[in-house]
Amino acid sequence: MTSLAKALAWLLLAPALLAQAPAPGDALFRYRGADREAQLVARAKREGSVVLYTSIAPTESMPLGAAFEKKYGIRVTLWRALSGQVVQRAIAEARASRHAVDVIETNAPEMEMLAREKLLAAIESPYVADLPPAAVPAHRSWFPDRFNFYVVGFNTAKVQRSQIPATYEGFTDPKWKGRLALEATDAEWMATLIKTWGDAKGMDYFRKLSAARPAVREGHILLASLVVAGEVPVALTAYNSNILPLKRKGAPIDFVPVQPVVARPQGIGVARNAPHPAAALLFTDFVLSPEGQKLLESLGRVPASTKVKSELNNFPFVVIDAATALDEKDKWEALWKELFLR
Repeated sequence: MTSLAKALAWLLLAPALLAQAPAPGDALFRYRGADREAQLVARAKREGSVVLYTSIAPTESMPLGAAFEKKYGIRVTLWRALSGQVVQRAIAEARASRHAVDVIETNAPEMEMLAREKLLAAIESPYVADLPPAAVPAHRSWFPDRFNFYVVGFNTAKVQRSQIPATYEGFTDPKWKGRLALEATDAEWMATLIKTWGDAKGMDYFRKLSAARPAVREGHILLASLVVAGEVPVALTAYNSNILPLKRKGAPIDFVPVQPVVARPQGIGVARNAPHPAAALLFTDFVLSPEGQKLLESLGRVPASTKVKSELNNFPFVVIDAATALDEKDKWEALWKELFLR
C-alpha cells in the first residue's frame, strides 16, 4: 500500500469530532490590523519555537528553518517524511489530542486532505496577494508556497533545443518513437492537459502518445539523471527544479516549457491546534514572503510568488486543482495505467 493510500485510509478512520468550531487561535490567524506584524513578532518571540512537518528535502527545509531562526531568534524543529506519512502523523496526533505540530508543508492534494479533516486553520497573510489566484483554495486553509513544473527535459548532446516541438502534439511524430520517457506517477499531468484541451482532443493525443510506447521510469530525480546519462534523450514529464541544478553543474541537460506547462502545487498551512500559533503564522508568512520565496528559488525550488521571477517560473502555466486531483484520483490513475503501465 502506497503512502497516499495509507493516508486515505487514515481519513476514513478520522473521527467526526475533528470537525469542530473555530480554531483556538482564530482571532490571531484572521487579524488584519496595521500592527499585525509587530504583534505577531512579539508574541512569536515569547513562544520561542515552531514545529514544522514537511516533505521538502532537508537540503531545502534546513536552510529555510535556519534563515527564519537567524531573522527572528525563534527555534525551528523539523520533522521530514514522505507526504503520505506527514498526513498520517498529523491525523494520528489529532485523534489522540496530542497537538505537537505548528506548520505543515507538503503536496497540495495531501494539504487538501488535512483541510477537509479540519486540521488546518483558515489564516490571513499579506503575501497571499502575491500568489496565482488559480492556486489559492477558497477555504484559505493552506496556500501554495512552491510548484513542481512539468517541462520537457532533454539531453543537449543528443537533441538540439531547436528540435523540440512547440507543442506536445509534435512528439507523436514517428521520429520520436523510442526517444521519449514519462515518470510513472504523472497521471495528474495527463488529467490537467485533458481538462485544458477538452476530452476529445486530450484523449486523442494521449492515445497517440501511448501508441508511441514511451519508456516509463519511477522517480523524477531518476528521470533527470537518465536524461543526463543519455539513456533517455527526452523526458516529457520532467520537473524543471530537478533539471536546473544539474544544468548549473555543467551536465548535458536543459528544458523547454512546452505549452501548456502544468504546475503541481506544494502547500503550506498552520495547524488548527498549533501549540505555537503566532510562531506558526510568522513562519508561514516568512515562507510566502519575497525573502522566503527567493531563498527557495536559490535552492532550486520553483517559487509560487509572482514577485519572484526566474528561469524556473517565467512562463505561462496552468495549475492542477488539488481538490479535483483528490476527488478524481482513481479515475485518472486507472486511465494512466491503461495507457502507459501495461
